[in-house]
Amino acid sequence: MTELQSPQPDFRGCQAAPVDGYVRFQHGDCHVVACEWAAPAIRGALAQGTLHEWAAAQDTCDPMRGRGISYGVMLPAGPALQSQTPVVVRRNRHGGLFRFLTGEYFLMPTRAPLELATALRLAGAGVATPQVIAYAVYPFSRFFARSDVMTRRLPEGADFPDVWRRADASGRDALLRAVARLLCDLSRAGAWHADLNLKNIYIAGRASDVTPYVLDVDRVTFPGGKCASRNFQRLARSVRKWRDKWGLDFTEDALEHLAVLAQEKN
Repeated sequence: MTELQSPQPDFRGCQAAPVDGYVRFQHGDCHVVACEWAAPAIRGALAQGTLHEWAAAQDTCDPMRGRGISYGVMLPAGPALQSQTPVVVRRNRHGGLFRFLTGEYFLMPTRAPLELATALRLAGAGVATPQVIAYAVYPFSRFFARSDVMTRRLPEGADFPDVWRRADASGRDALLRAVARLLCDLSRAGAWHADLNLKNIYIAGRASDVTPYVLDVDRVTFPGGKCASRNFQRLARSVRKWRDKWGLDFTEDALEHLAVLAQEKN
């Protein structure tokens, strides 16, 4: 594909050559990186506005509330012979104090390129995380922009607290073992997740056959060295917060068991 040049926005942070299987292109003032097989459908979606607006307008969209509203929709494209792919479209938004100050506006190139690079690195290291299908960056000025990220929708499941509440004793043991594997995978990848809380662990599957996915990977860095203790301590802080603030039945004994399991797998 031919790369078009935008005369005003500063896209320098976005301009690294895409990895194999991805293409980079402009759609008007919008800068896009997408899987090769998804690019034509992404162009079609952007003809209707932003990716977020396109997703919201779909008859079968599934609104998901979190930091703003994301939409689960079917992308009319897929790899190989697939004619459509279930995806989630999310508008990047600040959390914390910045959500009141800048909301969905970020310094260029926004978080989207980092999220793609991090997701690819984690997946390459064996860490389960949603596949980034595409992102689009919409300049607001030379220095600020909004961005949408489209990821492949995960298999049926729920975030960790919801699954934990419904699980029996054997199910909870399976969950602890699954999260221990995830902690081990993050450690082996040299990955430190600064916001590894229970809501950022998505559990797919049922009973003893579950797969944990790590979310919000734009908060992941790769500082080198052992990250196991830092990740566990961050997760333990979240466990205690959920127990104290929302009554989650996750005891200190269960937390200690998780620590032992994670050490065994390391």
